[in-house]
Order: sequence, then C-alpha cells, then structure tokens
Amino acid sequence: MESMNHGIGVDIAFLLLATLAVVTAWRVFRTDSMVRASFFLLVSFIAVGVIMILLAAEYLGVAMFFMMAVEMTVMALFMVMFMMNPAGLNPMNMVHQERISIGAGVVSFLVLSAMALLAVFPDRPVSAGLDPVRSLGNEMLGDSMLIFESAGLVLLTTMIGVVVLSSHRGRYGAATEGSLPPGLEPGGDPAGKPEDDEDGGHHHHHH
Repeated sequence: MESMNHGIGVDIAFLLLATLAVVTAWRVFRTDSMVRASFFLLVSFIAVGVIMILLAAEYLGVAMFFMMAVEMTVMALFMVMFMMNPAGLNPMNMVHQERISIGAGVVSFLVLSAMALLAVFPDRPVSAGLDPVRSLGNEMLGDSMLIFESAGLVLLTTMIGVVVLSSHRGRYGAATEGSLPPGLEPGGDPAGKPEDDEDGGHHHHHH
C-alpha cells in the first residue's frame, strides 16, 4: 500500500504525459513533413522519458532525453539534406502499405496490452543501499565496455559512409546536372527558385 501513496499529482502527470506521447506519436503519421515527423517523435519519446522518471527510473528517463534529442535532431538534418520533401512543401503520405500497417499496429497493441494486464511480473525489490547508476556504470565500463565501444565505432563509421556515398547527390538529384526542386503543383515552376535567376544567368553570358 505504501507504493500507492504518491499523490494525485503523479497520477495527473502520468495521464497528461501518456496522452501527449500517444497524440504526438499519432501525429508522426499524419503530418506531411518528415522534419515535423521527426520532432513529433522526439516529443513523444521525451514524454515517455518523463514517465520513466515518475516510475523512479531516473537514469533511464534522462538517458532517453539525451539519446532521443540527438537521434531525432540528426535524423531531421538527414531529412533536409537528402529527402525530396523535407519541409512539407509538397503534400505526401507518411504511411506506406496502409492496411498492413494498421493491422500490425492493432495486433501489437493487443499483444502488449494483454502482456501488461495478464503477465505476472517478478517482485524482487533491490536493497535500499544499492546505487543503480553506479551499478550500470560498472557494467558499461567493466566487462561490457568493449561491446559498447565497438557498437559506437560501427555507428560512427556507418554515418560517415552514408554521407560520403550520398554526397554526390543533392536534395533534388545529381548536383552536377543542374537539378531543380520539384514544383508546388504538378508541372509548375521549381519551388523556391528566384524568378530572376534564369535572366541573370543570360545577362552574365551576354556580357
């Protein structure tokens, strides 16, 4: 019974954060901008991180903040660099194979809900004097340090390789072939192109 005496404020915060996490996760698939989708996903993960802090998992919550903030920001930058429609200038559908996606989402929700309601979780409280952050640090910097360092090096190498292999292409095609952004309407003028660019280029050639 002592674990239930946390006050009504915690319950209200949990409900608000859970609602925020679900709504922003839903908005990821409803927005027509991949950059906005990245930041909606970031907000959803931050809400989950705060819920972890409410559950007395402070280290996991703060780690979620740092990890997701960096990951979603890098993903948004990659969207701007390499995607055709990073800012939502042209409407696009963020959901592919819609029926399969809906089916997979419903099945996953039912399975996870059944696990949360029906599973018998272990009840093995740790001693009051145990420092979870110190224990996790000893594990990461002890026997498992080589694994974490190797994974970090592989991820960094992969990011560098992706940039190198993609650098010859711009956001709208091969940069060496004078590629242009798509129009806001089918067959329309390229989006964001100044009207006097073409004239200015002709004047330059005439001189």
